[in-house]
Amino acid sequence: MLQLEIVKQRIEAAAKGINVEIITRSSRGDALQDVPLQTVEGSDFFTQDIFYALENGTADIAVHSLKDMSSEHFFGTNKFAVVDRDDARDVTIFQKDIQQKITDGKQIIIGTCSPRREEMAVGFLQKALPQLNTNFRVLTKLIRGNVDTRLRKLDSGEYDGIILATAGLNRLLRSREDAGVKELLKDKKLMLLPLIECVPAPCQGAIVAEAVPGNTKAVALLNKINDIGLMNDCVQEKKEAIQYGAGCLQKFGVTTFNHGGSRTLYAAGKNSEDKSFSKWEGLPELDMINKKFFSTTDYMGAFFRYDYHAESIRVNEPVIYVANYKAVNDNNLVDELRKKKVWAAGTKTWYELAKKGIWVEGSADAFGLETLIPVWQMPLIGIEKKEVAVITNDQSKNNWRQKDWNAYSTYSLRDERSTAISDQIKEADIVFWTSFRQYQQYKELLKNNVQHVCPYGETAEQFNAAGLKPVVFPNIKAFQQWRQTSGRLHSAA
Repeated sequence: MLQLEIVKQRIEAAAKGINVEIITRSSRGDALQDVPLQTVEGSDFFTQDIFYALENGTADIAVHSLKDMSSEHFFGTNKFAVVDRDDARDVTIFQKDIQQKITDGKQIIIGTCSPRREEMAVGFLQKALPQLNTNFRVLTKLIRGNVDTRLRKLDSGEYDGIILATAGLNRLLRSREDAGVKELLKDKKLMLLPLIECVPAPCQGAIVAEAVPGNTKAVALLNKINDIGLMNDCVQEKKEAIQYGAGCLQKFGVTTFNHGGSRTLYAAGKNSEDKSFSKWEGLPELDMINKKFFSTTDYMGAFFRYDYHAESIRVNEPVIYVANYKAVNDNNLVDELRKKKVWAAGTKTWYELAKKGIWVEGSADAFGLETLIPVWQMPLIGIEKKEVAVITNDQSKNNWRQKDWNAYSTYSLRDERSTAISDQIKEADIVFWTSFRQYQQYKELLKNNVQHVCPYGETAEQFNAAGLKPVVFPNIKAFQQWRQTSGRLHSAA
């Protein structure tokens, strides 16, 4: 109903004076409440009954969640408009006593009806939940029903946690009629699942409107309300998904990253033959022919020594963003983080904080702190910039404070020179840097025409500010996969 209302508003804004009547229909998927849909033959469980209303002329335009629509139908003869897209992530909502259950080493029962979520989220949660006892185990149990129904099942103690699409929760929380969702979420703990480790379903969060070609007036309206950028993303996600399988059995995800105006497609999981895969589309191209290449990722930990401050820091802000797990090396700080809302720079930092018994709500997926600003502004999260403290090193602290972030440092970086690194950097034509500080450390050894490569985020900003114009990858994981699959890669070693 909320998605229908969004489309209605877009139509009314695009065609002044038009009268829009909403007609509701139940679907086969709604009727099969107690059956796992992956065990039922067919597809389009939530959309097929709505298609019929267009075919028989009962309705002019149909509205769907695009992730529920098969690729066969989407690439068929009907006309479509992608009208809106909310955050694509999944989120796990937990009972308030979840940490005590972990401490007691009990089984953690997670409600989901999605093979994709089961495939990806269970392994992630086993490592991402606070490691307060090594004996706890994350298991799944079938759950069906709409958002508020599932939340009530969680509230009754039937599950320890449930996995939902963030988009649906956001839309409900923005509405006046939220079906009691706000109240049901009030005392729960959440984890926003990372996009890389728990890849969303293709087109998750997207609303699509549909009309038959012969209904020319409806098609004209769809053309007016179609978001071309979103449509292109969704078309590419659907096309990518066709390669790996279809329907409710799929154990993979496909999503689009928008980083600095560039768009990159990422797909991962298990294909229809149950083989694991991960694939990036739209990564930068580098001319590696007759070039010597050096990557700082081969020598992580060899660039700096970490000198920790003698005194513990005191953080007043309720939310803490940990830029590097190495910043948390003090028991007093660990105790403080256990009382705060904590966010991590990436999965490695998340896992290391979890080992210290710290609950992490989410991460920046190694895309940089400022990519979290729209995430924190979602109704489900509701974090303001002024509430956040960044925990980092001395130099980075100053950089973040210049951008009006609350920032604290727990250590300083001391340069450590390596002969092996120096020799390779002198010969390199192309260098991948994981931080601007590495470049500063070795810049006098570089060739004049060296090509700089780095991940998106603060590192890329600093290179651009210095006038160096790097080739930018979405994040370090994307670069590492490109490196593994590039047949033209040469090393300066």
